[in-house]
Amino acid sequence: MKVLFIGGTGNISSPSSRLAVSKGMELYLLNRGKSKVDIAGAHSIIGDINKPASLSELKKHEWDVVVNWIAFTPADIERDLELFRGKTKQYIFISSASCYQTPLTYPVITESTPLRNNLWDYSNNKIRCEELLTKAYQEQGFPMTIVRPSHTYNTMTPLAIGGFDKYNTIDRILKGKEIIVHGDGTSLWTVTHADDFAKGFLGLLGLTTAIGHAFHITSDEVLSWNMIYKITAEALGKEANIVHIASDFICQIEPSFTGSLLADKSESVLFDNTKIKTFVPGFKVTIPYSEGIKRTLKWLQEKPERQWIDPDTEAKIENVLRAYRKLA
Repeated sequence: MKVLFIGGTGNISSPSSRLAVSKGMELYLLNRGKSKVDIAGAHSIIGDINKPASLSELKKHEWDVVVNWIAFTPADIERDLELFRGKTKQYIFISSASCYQTPLTYPVITESTPLRNNLWDYSNNKIRCEELLTKAYQEQGFPMTIVRPSHTYNTMTPLAIGGFDKYNTIDRILKGKEIIVHGDGTSLWTVTHADDFAKGFLGLLGLTTAIGHAFHITSDEVLSWNMIYKITAEALGKEANIVHIASDFICQIEPSFTGSLLADKSESVLFDNTKIKTFVPGFKVTIPYSEGIKRTLKWLQEKPERQWIDPDTEAKIENVLRAYRKLA
């Protein structure tokens, strides 16, 4: 297959790019040419997806599959519909499991769980993107497939506060400092290593029966937030100095945490992966968090520049802790 990844070198997408090449796919990565593409065997097309004048090379091609890893707004989808209508046999949009109904009325999520999240612009925009693609499929037969990852990690840590692309909470654990765990830490969550995600995702590429469908692809391992932080600390050879603080209080003190907490991580979520396993027989997640976080930490610790401690996030963590101590 001839496949185009818009993006393809990030936290979630890099393992999918490498697996695509290893499976013999003719993979092209669209990039702006500002940094080296570190995916051996992939072809590079120079251009900025947001600058039509730079896409002359891209427009020469037709594709079996186009995947946009970095579309976030309806305007991005409208642009892609114009670019790829009649140019690809399948277009895959990377949406988000944060689009699912918030708060949930039923804790087990399937692909038919309603999409509704009024607490986070990121999720709302992804929902609008899905609506545009669904309309294009229904009215024009645009060959779209929607994929909804949920908290997928690889080069980033899946910690709710001071994690993701930041090293703050890892650094605090190493130094024995207090770390914040939202709520009482007993709500249930699912984190998925990007290498596992890639196995399910690659099975959808070029799959005719997946046209018009949406899928989430997650681990079947369910952990409490207390366990996520405990396992992370154990991988560091440390003990987590946890302070439990209610999500509402955290977001009252630091409203910038509202999207990622109240709109996403503050309640228990269980994913039913029956659909992806039905369409991609043999898909199986094999990397438990206890192993996956060791891979992530090893990668982060290989180069000091990967250990970014964000001063603004650190200040917010300390601000929440100070406000909480005043209540005690």
